[in-house]
Amino acid sequence: MGSCWRRQARRGAIFVLFCAAAGGQVIEFDSGGLHYKTLTRNGFTIMYAMLPAHVRQWAVLQVAISNGSSLPWVIKPSDFSYQNQDGAIVPATEAGDVVTALLKKAGRGDVIRLVSAYESAIYGNTRLRSSNGYEARRRDALAEVASAKLKAAAAASAIALVSTKLAPGASTDGAVFFENGGKPLGPGKLTVHAAAETFEFDNQSRAGAN
Repeated sequence: MGSCWRRQARRGAIFVLFCAAAGGQVIEFDSGGLHYKTLTRNGFTIMYAMLPAHVRQWAVLQVAISNGSSLPWVIKPSDFSYQNQDGAIVPATEAGDVVTALLKKAGRGDVIRLVSAYESAIYGNTRLRSSNGYEARRRDALAEVASAKLKAAAAASAIALVSTKLAPGASTDGAVFFENGGKPLGPGKLTVHAAAETFEFDNQSRAGAN
């Protein structure tokens, strides 16, 4: 049943983000066992959830971004930061650094767990579609890898959110990595500087969610 569900999800799959938040209000909802928060400012929407899986030293967010404004905007990992309760600010790790570490250091089990958690999140969230996200990056990455040994790492590297220019009406998704000793991010605040706006999400600890 799981494999059938995945095949159906992939066929339907590459998602257009449903803009659930309006008027600058953070909207929260549960989907596929994850707790999502979404916020829209001037037509630009950011949605995220904390993934239960981690790789090496990173905590991982699954994010989706939709540009419903009339202007193109660039979104990139460095737009994201997390402020812990003690005031310490943790910047997101650049995608290139994550990819390099995944290819060099991550074990096969780590990679498979991360890929499975990410795919479960995006395929299980019916509010989310992406015109330029993981599925497209995954196809490109696997097409360039001949060695079966590297295919899992290539699929994992395709998960990482990369710098992307979103035209009006376009959307993307990706994983954002925070170096946190391999532990989940605790209570704090996620801040995203994007589309000439500041998106802020207060984050409280919650079992099985962010």
